[in-house]
Amino acid sequence: MVKAIVLVKSPKKLIAAKLNRVDLVHESFPVSGQFDAVAVIQVESLAQIKDVTTKIQKINGVERTETMVEVQ
Repeated sequence: MVKAIVLVKSPKKLIAAKLNRVDLVHESFPVSGQFDAVAVIQVESLAQIKDVTTKIQKINGVERTETMVEVQ
């Protein structure tokens, strides 16, 4: 299992709820600071992370993302 955190910048107030609807997003929640929401991804392979982040980037209102992959 591979875990990753995706930080999302978006002016949309309900962006965390929209992130939760993306397949393979384990959980999402709003945060304060430079980014507006966090999505926690759990997948079987690194290649799937790209697929999930691409889906997140296509959500209306997402301005940018930053992905951090867990290192073991």
